[in-house]
Amino acid sequence: MQYPRLKDLREDYDLRQIDVAKILGMNQQQYSRYETGKQTITTELLVKLAGYYRSSTDYILGLTDVRKPYRKKANTKKEKISNR
Repeated sequence: MQYPRLKDLREDYDLRQIDVAKILGMNQQQYSRYETGKQTITTELLVKLAGYYRSSTDYILGLTDVRKPYRKKANTKKEKISNR
């Protein structure tokens, strides 16, 4: 799977591949494989990148054109389920 928005976001932030690789704790070659789609990105890295770029994972994956991250739900009390 290709991730063209990874490159777009990186360039929007005026970063080089080596810069993003350092943020993610990897070398430039490994990051390049994610950006070119030669390697599938892990969920953990996807979430980390979305947080760094203040984006949504759906935007990075190309599922939406809305770059802004989703609003987090307010904490609500979970309903207790009784074992009756």
